[in-house]
Amino acid sequence: MTPVSEAIAQIFAAIDLIGLAVFAITGALVAARKEMDPVGFMVVGTVTAIGGGTVRDLILGVRPVWIEDTTYLVVSLVASLATFWAAKPFTRILPLLLWLDALGMALFAVAGTQKAAALQAPVLVCVIMGVMTASFGGLIRDIFCGEKPLMFHREIYATAAAAGSMVWLALHHFSTLPEFGQTVLAITAGFAIRGAAIIWGLHFPQYKPR
Repeated sequence: MTPVSEAIAQIFAAIDLIGLAVFAITGALVAARKEMDPVGFMVVGTVTAIGGGTVRDLILGVRPVWIEDTTYLVVSLVASLATFWAAKPFTRILPLLLWLDALGMALFAVAGTQKAAALQAPVLVCVIMGVMTASFGGLIRDIFCGEKPLMFHREIYATAAAAGSMVWLALHHFSTLPEFGQTVLAITAGFAIRGAAIIWGLHFPQYKPR
């Protein structure tokens, strides 16, 4: 690996861990709203952070990534527990966390897609794995906390993850761009769609019984 490639890999790894920590914090804030104890914070925060990737890996028939690299588990647990002591300060920076969550979502969606593609999964399965990686942690969190899952609301979240996934697949199959360029463009696409939804309040129509 060249020095440039190694530096790029380190940047993506850092963003990956930041996204993981933000996912854990947002999950732990739900635990704060439910007035849980520190163990509850760690369980809810950690499952939010690594739940989607775990389900993806189990479906793909590989060992969950946090077993191979416990850094993921440590970061999730520490961020979750820190939220127990600093829930109010984190609540004050919710807008920033919302944007960091959007970036983490876009990154996780592309990473999940790439992992499925590396295992030669069909294209549709790759997209599903990308969406699962980005959003199933939140789905499990909401089920644990007895709330209606966010991804079933009008929020443009899973759709943004799917868009990032499909952009990467299209570039991977039909573009001559290097791997780094494909990844950056795909992450940017998912982040832009989620960002547009945040800025302009975009959402899907919700079913209303007559």
